[in-house]
Amino acid sequence: MRKFFISLLLAAAVLTGEEYKSEPGAAPPAELADSIKSLLEKQGVKISKDGKPLSEIWLRAALPAPKPTTEANLTMPNVPHGSLMAVIKVEQIYSDRRGQTFKPGLYTMRYSYYPENGDHQGAAPQRDFLLLSHAATDTDGAATPVFKDLVEQSKKVSSTPHPAVFSIWKEDPKFFKEGSLEKVGESDWVLMRKIGAVPVSLIIAGKVEA
Repeated sequence: MRKFFISLLLAAAVLTGEEYKSEPGAAPPAELADSIKSLLEKQGVKISKDGKPLSEIWLRAALPAPKPTTEANLTMPNVPHGSLMAVIKVEQIYSDRRGQTFKPGLYTMRYSYYPENGDHQGAAPQRDFLLLSHAATDTDGAATPVFKDLVEQSKKVSSTPHPAVFSIWKEDPKFFKEGSLEKVGESDWVLMRKIGAVPVSLIIAGKVEA
């Protein structure tokens, strides 16, 4: 009886934890601007949370033409700031790693990096991030908005003084597992994919104190 009771406790502990899974998705949404859609992979990745649809993500098919920067602590220093990197369709209320929520909808994800001003200690080992903007108003796939403009766009998604962000980095080939979605640490769920030939990791869910 004692073993049975312990088994029930363990099962309950597993059930209360959030579980994320990935599976092959569909083609990019028809409502996207053509200049955005043309840059994306032909099939997205569906993400579910506790068995319910959470989001679908389409990464770029290839990285943009390089434009090297002298900024430090970046894993993708050749990606021009503000470049479109992905699109995400959110199916339910979503939260970024700062705990900011945003509504179901369609969003672009553009490359940026947080400023080294001491306000982002512990946010991530690297400075690479993706900032979300409303896809209905972000319609130029070739655009590379400067930091200030991109932050203002993204604040319209988070409805807070801080942009809606996802942590991304170029993954070490030694740790890369194509297509995997795994829990890392206590709360982060990391999706591994390739943009062209470049392996990247993207935290699709998690929490950070920063």
